[in-house]
Amino acid sequence: MAVTGFGVLTSLGTGKKQNWQAITEGKSGLHTITRFATDGLKTTVAGTVDFMDLESYSAPLLSTAMAAETIREAVDEAGLGTKGQFPGPLFLATPPTELEWPQRKALFAESNGAKPDPDYQDLLRAARTGRFKNLYPYFQFASVGEALAEEFGTKGLPISLSTACASGATAIMLGVEAIRRGDTEAALCVATDGSVHAEALIRFSLLSALSTYNEPPHKASRPFAKDRAGFVMAEGAGAFVLESYSAAKARGAKILGVIRGCGERADEFHRTRTHPEGKPIINTIRGALNDAAIAPDEIDYVNAHGTGTQENDKMEYLALKAVLGDAIETTPVSSNKSMIGHTLTAAGAIEAAFSLMAIHNSTLPPTMNYDIPDPDIPLDVVANKSRAATVDTILSNSFGFGGQNASLILSGEPA
Repeated sequence: MAVTGFGVLTSLGTGKKQNWQAITEGKSGLHTITRFATDGLKTTVAGTVDFMDLESYSAPLLSTAMAAETIREAVDEAGLGTKGQFPGPLFLATPPTELEWPQRKALFAESNGAKPDPDYQDLLRAARTGRFKNLYPYFQFASVGEALAEEFGTKGLPISLSTACASGATAIMLGVEAIRRGDTEAALCVATDGSVHAEALIRFSLLSALSTYNEPPHKASRPFAKDRAGFVMAEGAGAFVLESYSAAKARGAKILGVIRGCGERADEFHRTRTHPEGKPIINTIRGALNDAAIAPDEIDYVNAHGTGTQENDKMEYLALKAVLGDAIETTPVSSNKSMIGHTLTAAGAIEAAFSLMAIHNSTLPPTMNYDIPDPDIPLDVVANKSRAATVDTILSNSFGFGGQNASLILSGEPA
């Protein structure tokens, strides 16, 4: 499947050029949270995107704005269709739509005149009227997709999905499958997440999933290191224009890379923990290799899920060892999350974008903050400094809460 355009936005900045320069220089987009009060919270660091021009902040509004920015970059690069008329469907990974507590409280106060204790329907009625009318669409999961479909003129009903931290890769897979089935010659695959807020921090903190290394902020995310202590929430977006290889060649498009294979498996072992034997993750990676019709030793580099939690990093290593065998000892593996944090719903698409940039620039991004190696995870993690390397075939992993696992195989354009 041909990639003819892609875009990316993270806490490091807007666009591929800005992000690639920062990430290969080992710069961090993690910082002390200023968007909301963090008094009493154990974690006060995140990779929030605070530079978007929004009238007011809400997770759905920010998610929409970031997605739109990356779509523009991707569509402009692909040169496919016309402005506001994209000739294919939209597959969107987006977080569950929620309004933050300040907005909920405002709606509560607005509807309090009708009832002493308003229910959800009362809040909806309040959102439809007066100064809260603009908030009403953002109570609905499909609102982000509908806004993007209207702006960019995609075909058919937009497909919105949420498969936890695997969502971005899943959105790309849906586009690949639609083109393979012959449903369309092109697809717009997007993932976005702007949901760093106090309630989300509290939820993940209660799961003991978040890093509490608050000072200095850039040291908070430590994938694969022995002293890793959890992930760091972050925001961002990634967008891909996918086309059938034959259609892209026929119109003379510049092919930036190909999605060679996709793997996806569910793990019903636990809500947040993976199967202790790692079977679903192992089968996800094997599924991607089989779909791409390549052998394990053809993988030149692994863009790891690498969240920085104790269990995830160890299980990812065990799965890679099971599939790649002894080759994993010399195959470079790194985690973008050491610099941009965990962008949750958007992670799979953002990391796929960085994977293609690694191929184009013959450079591997580093795993930062790798100061104390973990002897139980003997990986070549491209420690603390980017590395020049010619790579052509990359495995990009995304493993989500709820046992939702996805892997992509990406390569440069075939000779």
